[in-house]
This record gives sequence, structure tokens and C-alpha cells, in this order.
Amino acid sequence: MKKIVHLGNSRGHADHGWLNSFHTFSFAGYHNPSRNNFGVLRVLNDDIVAAGRGFGAHPHENMEIISIPLSGALKHSDDTGRTEIINAGDVQIMSAGCGITHSEMNASTTEPVNFLQIWIFSKVDDIKPRYEQKTFAIAERKNNFQVVVSPVKDADSIWINQNAWLTLSDIDAEKDLRYELHLKTNGVYIFVLEGAIEVDRERLSTRDAIAISETMNLDIKALLNSKLLIIEIPML
Repeated sequence: MKKIVHLGNSRGHADHGWLNSFHTFSFAGYHNPSRNNFGVLRVLNDDIVAAGRGFGAHPHENMEIISIPLSGALKHSDDTGRTEIINAGDVQIMSAGCGITHSEMNASTTEPVNFLQIWIFSKVDDIKPRYEQKTFAIAERKNNFQVVVSPVKDADSIWINQNAWLTLSDIDAEKDLRYELHLKTNGVYIFVLEGAIEVDRERLSTRDAIAISETMNLDIKALLNSKLLIIEIPML
């Protein structure tokens, strides 16, 4: 087993007034040669956007872009004419494919929105751009692994153009869960949204993370009531 620990306070940080953003991997003005990606996981940004503000129209191509609101709501618009609202409890994915222009704005004029912005390199390039979002029952991730994104079409999860799985879990203190990888060539990135856990003798707290590869399973023990995002992705 190989592992790398990323403490929450080691992330890159940018405060633009309207945007307070923490970067796990090199992004925009944050450059860290040791943190360019983990496998095909390219970006994990923890963004807080002020009321009425957001990311104006901008293009992407050949990237799987996932947004997970933690609090508040986002308003998505793109050049296909689509406009959607994404609330806490929802997960959104956009396969940029051969090219799409979109904006992500705070849907509220009074409250901030906190969301995770995740970029994963596509498996197949230049596909037709596609968009999907879904509301997931939070109760179903209680002491359980709730898969919200996967490469399996027609599943309960949202489809991704990559051999990747994104899983959410809310674990009660002193509970143990074993995560089984779907593919032996994949790695796992565990991001602690809240609480404290122990993985392979490593103790992690809120916004800490651990990158693990060369294993087929791992045991997670909650030291406190904890909320996790688990990203399983191919290693480059």
C-alpha cells in the first residue's frame, strides 16, 4: 500500500472577496509540483462563493467536472440553453467533451454557497458534451457507502466518462467500514468533510485527506461523527 496524507491546512488558498477557495491540487495561482494530481483526479477545490456572485461563462473540454454543494445552492447555465439549480444533497456532473461553455453562480442573493469542484480527466476524448444531476437521499449514506458517481450506466448513480467512483458516507463515532475498490489498478482519495477518522493508522480531521494506492480494500474507523467523500480513480 502507498499513501500520501494531505492536511487541510496545507492546501493552497485564494481569497478574492467574492470567492474563498481552498485548492488540494495546483490550480490558478497555486502551484505545487508535488500536488498536480492524484491519478486522473486533477482538481479538488473547496469553494465558498458570496451571495449573488459566481463563475461567469467560461469554456472546458475533455474533462469530467463534478459539483457537490455542501450548503446553499448553485445556478448552472451552459451554451446548450440549459439552466438548473443544484442544492445541497444534489450532485452535478458535466462531461465537457469536445467543448462546452458554462457558468456556475450562487443561486442566492443573501446567503453564501459552499461547494466542492472536482475535475477528473476523461476516459474518452471529444465525446458530445453531456450534463446530469441527481438528488440523493442523505439517510442512505448513514454508516454506509452511497455511490453518487460511477461508470455504470443506468445505475442509481450519475454516469461518468471514466473508470471512477465517487462515494459519500456519514459514519457514526466508533463505527468501522471497509471500502472495497472496484478495480485493482485504481487508487482512492478520502476527503474528510467533517469529523475525524483513522485509516491505516493515520488520523485525519475535518478537511484532511489521504491518497491511497496499491491496495484492494481499506478500513475506515470514525473517531467522531464524520462525513466523507471517497474518490476512486485510475492511476496514470
